[in-house]
Amino acid sequence: MSRNPILTDKAFDPANYGGTTTTGVSPAEEWQRAQAGHGMATGSVDARLQGGAPPGPVVTGGRTMTLGGTAWATLLLLVVAAAVGVYGWSTVTETPVPLAQQVVGEPTVTTTLDQPVMLFVALFGALGVAILTAFKPRFARFTGLLYAALEGYVLGAISHLYDAQFNGIVIQAILGTAGVFIAMLALYGLRILRVTPRMTKAIVGATFGILLMYGVAFIVSLFGVDMGFVYGTDGGAFGIVLSLVIVGVAAFNLLLDFDFIERGSKAGLPAYMEWYGAFGLMVTLVWIYIEMLRLFARMRN
Repeated sequence: MSRNPILTDKAFDPANYGGTTTTGVSPAEEWQRAQAGHGMATGSVDARLQGGAPPGPVVTGGRTMTLGGTAWATLLLLVVAAAVGVYGWSTVTETPVPLAQQVVGEPTVTTTLDQPVMLFVALFGALGVAILTAFKPRFARFTGLLYAALEGYVLGAISHLYDAQFNGIVIQAILGTAGVFIAMLALYGLRILRVTPRMTKAIVGATFGILLMYGVAFIVSLFGVDMGFVYGTDGGAFGIVLSLVIVGVAAFNLLLDFDFIERGSKAGLPAYMEWYGAFGLMVTLVWIYIEMLRLFARMRN
């Protein structure tokens, strides 16, 4: 079953881990028994969680992944991002617009990036770290912190640029992101929304569709084509609707994150997967926050 592009079902394959299970056989052998008995496709953990697999966690010999551990790891990543974000905010300089040149409805200050090169280095660095973490979950306890620091710097600078143009928009975006997170956590925890195979396919399909749109918009913009309705703060009513759709898709990605973390704790994944789960949540929250900034900016325009 396909999952969030970051938190995939590959993490549940016992072949990725050493040791034996509580049944005394190798993880790979137990995995094969579960698949043979239930006709599950390779790489799926659903047989275990439905009670069909032999008892015991995927791995033993040490602490395993827990919901509480993932929550603490997520909180630490958010604290790191916020702390570095303060520095990122300070790298933007505001210059008041002379009173004679001020226009009603326009910003009364201009902004300048003090370290534009550093911003792009941090942006592409965060992308590289995210790709590395996706392929090497064992490194998540280290790369997750690095990703949070890099994204914190980028978000701090971007937030200041937005706030200079739309006063108070950062608080709105933070509250909006927190509200979406709490709402989706409640809907998932109360089982009002359940992660089914059909829902998963729809969310993953919509997510990749949005990523494709981002990529196409970036490429055509290199040739001078105006794609402000995708990246900018304009776009009128269509831009607002587009932002709402993207925020909605990003919010539903949180359900996939929650599902991965819950299943990982039940399957007894190694403790370092707590950081991998926290990293996946961080990626989704960053996406929601950026789209919240764009949505509120478009609404003000």
